[in-house]
Amino acid sequence: MIRHFRAAGVAAVSLLIALPLLPQPLAAAADTSRAASPSATGSRDARDVTAPKAATRPRLPAPTGPYAVGRATLPLTDHSRRDPWVPTATSRELMVGLHYPARRGTGTSARYATVEESRHLIKAQGWENALTPEALSATAVHSRTDARPVSGTYPLLIVSPGFSAPGYSLTGLAEDLASRGYVVATVDHAYESTGTAFPGGRTLTCAACEQVYGTEDGFRRAAAGRGQDVSFVLDRLTGHASAWRYSRLIDTRHIGMAGHSLGGASAVSAMARDSRIRAGVNMDGAFQDPVPADGLGPRPFLMLGADNEVHRPGGRDRTWDQAWSRLDGWKRWLTVAGADHLTFSDAPVITDALTPPTTDTTDMTDTTAPTASTPQQPPLSGQRSVALTRTYVAAFFDRHLRHIPQRLLQGPTTDNPEVKFHGPAPSTPPAR
Repeated sequence: MIRHFRAAGVAAVSLLIALPLLPQPLAAAADTSRAASPSATGSRDARDVTAPKAATRPRLPAPTGPYAVGRATLPLTDHSRRDPWVPTATSRELMVGLHYPARRGTGTSARYATVEESRHLIKAQGWENALTPEALSATAVHSRTDARPVSGTYPLLIVSPGFSAPGYSLTGLAEDLASRGYVVATVDHAYESTGTAFPGGRTLTCAACEQVYGTEDGFRRAAAGRGQDVSFVLDRLTGHASAWRYSRLIDTRHIGMAGHSLGGASAVSAMARDSRIRAGVNMDGAFQDPVPADGLGPRPFLMLGADNEVHRPGGRDRTWDQAWSRLDGWKRWLTVAGADHLTFSDAPVITDALTPPTTDTTDMTDTTAPTASTPQQPPLSGQRSVALTRTYVAAFFDRHLRHIPQRLLQGPTTDNPEVKFHGPAPSTPPAR
């Protein structure tokens, strides 16, 4: 949930990507708060469509692991299922972006997104004058298309984006995890993003949006459907006749899933139906499809959210308290001071590139933000947002898929004072 914007350029792009990720009641609350904000009528109005178009080429932070990163795209079609959103689509289509450990100097430079995908994302919110499709498409990444893989086998991580967000909104996280020695499959779910390129020159847009926002069980249906999508992706990646030519890289005994917003909630949906997924992460998403009453067994789960009155214990999103009570394996509930809903995606890096950080911020508090009595934290920079997200997600999977002890997950650290621990005190001794 957005609380701070540095200037009109930052605000424009933050809102552009953020609002579709929110359940409709919260998105409506955010719209109400913008109208009430002092900035809503001034020269720093986030909705000022006369703002100059971006000239700066954003750049994602370099991956931190020892490997170069390869990238491939894999269209998949589940002929056993009809698409849940478009009656005329007789099969369920998915677009999977794969990032994997690769040999340096091989492959060709990848791009962040197609111009057409970028155009749809920008047009969806009416921000044509705030950012060009070419600038967003040209965001610098660190992976290389069809690079030759490094020999060996690596844990597989499935990554799902927020509702209406494209899979490329989590590129920074996917590249970093691949550089650390994971195969990462980012799933674009057909008709659930502002625009995703599919074979045949098609860019599929968010037909699901009209059927989900404002409905009683739309988000639950979407999360449950993504659980089915993930099982199908696992079948096609790890089966005897894999759809990916480098499937030999995947260690099928060690599979995890992480997601942002609805994608994070979908990690539970997928784990509840598929025992192959051994560990899960929800980044700031309401559990629209609840954790089953009998839990997920001993499988570990990380809840990582913004430190506000939504996702602290007892917060407005009561699904987190319910989920916590039902998770019966290893678990952690972490919140990040200065974070907002977009902290766990690429958006903060892109907005920082468009408008450099300043000490002057505009507070745009919606009904999901801390009350006036709650001390306000300065917003995290894009670089810090990416660093914290990468660090804690990687630590979680390193511990539970690779069995490497992680002091980072045992309690607060002086290096990461923004990260707050909730729930029972850890019982394992610190790693040496």
